[in-house]
Amino acid sequence: MHDSRIDALARQLIGYSTSLKKGEKVLIDLYDVPDAIGLALIREARAKGALPVVRVHQARLTREMLKGAEDAQYAIMSKHLLAEMKDMDAYIAIRGGHNIAETSDVPVAKMQLAMKHLRPVLDYRVKKTKWCVLRWPSPSMAQQASMSTEAFEDFYFDVCLLNYKALVPAMNALKQLMNRTDRVEITGPGTDLKFSIKGIPALASGGCYNVPDGEVFTSPVRNSVEGHVTYNAPTIYQGIAFDGIRLEFAKGRVVKAEAGAKTKALNKILDTDEGARYIGEFALGFHPLIREPMRDILFDEKIAGSFHFTPGQAYEDADNGNRSQIHWDMVNIQRKDYGGGEIRFDGKLIRKDGVFLPKALAKLNG
Repeated sequence: MHDSRIDALARQLIGYSTSLKKGEKVLIDLYDVPDAIGLALIREARAKGALPVVRVHQARLTREMLKGAEDAQYAIMSKHLLAEMKDMDAYIAIRGGHNIAETSDVPVAKMQLAMKHLRPVLDYRVKKTKWCVLRWPSPSMAQQASMSTEAFEDFYFDVCLLNYKALVPAMNALKQLMNRTDRVEITGPGTDLKFSIKGIPALASGGCYNVPDGEVFTSPVRNSVEGHVTYNAPTIYQGIAFDGIRLEFAKGRVVKAEAGAKTKALNKILDTDEGARYIGEFALGFHPLIREPMRDILFDEKIAGSFHFTPGQAYEDADNGNRSQIHWDMVNIQRKDYGGGEIRFDGKLIRKDGVFLPKALAKLNG
């Protein structure tokens, strides 16, 4: 039996997230997902008069390619993928998969080689197209979330089909507040950070880049970060699971990084290039229905009452000049049930224990 929520999601992605128009070309990138969502996206794009182009990927084939990655191989792949992307007006990626750790045994050097060549494709997509990326529910994701498969599917469609437009006024108020702010102070268990966001644009993200969505982001002045942060949400990067990451900063740079038994693996990633030890994004998350981490960053970075503080590449729309092959969204949850915490803008308390205090931001509290 066909699930009508798939059609609703396709309508949202085509009509709202990417706002496709007649004659526009959209690349639909499908990673280990059922045919139903691909069919719905193709049909919805055609209903708008747009021209869908489809790519289909399989995780195990991708892993095999990465394990034997060579410069000449990924150079030619990047050349053709970039040419294809330059023909597109929009990009929608649906990323499924039955094993979140599928690439965990790919050698770091091979992963870095591939990322180096594919970075221009990613950069063009982010800067030059209307894009939206989302995951697809699977039993493995349900397991990560400690939920039954059916309950997780219900949760997935609820969070993805949120009425993001209703949040826009409060999101814009937060964006304007961040644009007026110089100094940011964040305190909480294991966390005492100070940095500046002066002169760097903030952007509101409400269903037009990622789904699920719900964040306002900017980046810190590159050399301004001082102090330390402990991330209480688990994370996974390059197929490796990490818990309890702690970073220390001096003059913007990560000078000490710890993750228990994974400390060596953490530092190897942060040594990918010079920019990997500087922060490329600071964001406040506030999706009202996403409350617990599940090692899936498209969900975890939107957790109600959270912030993420991201080593690596800065977005050029909120640019502090940092460049890196890495962009690793690490999340701290500041609600009372996670130990609490405070965020101050220019000395004024803006959020306490995950709750925004200014009236103009109240709708972001869920």
